[in-house]
Amino acid sequence: MKFIHYLESISGVSIYPMISLLLFTTIFSYVLFTTIRMKKKEIDEKSHLPLD
Repeated sequence: MKFIHYLESISGVSIYPMISLLLFTTIFSYVLFTTIRMKKKEIDEKSHLPLD
């Protein structure tokens, strides 16, 4: 039996891809927004952390 047949037998399985897409989009947007708002001094401090 193929894997797709198992998924067809689960009721409400179509909501999981939508939830994962929404979760990914939310987290990606938050990280992007936080990175854009970051000050130059803070970026320089974080970039030197591995070398210190």
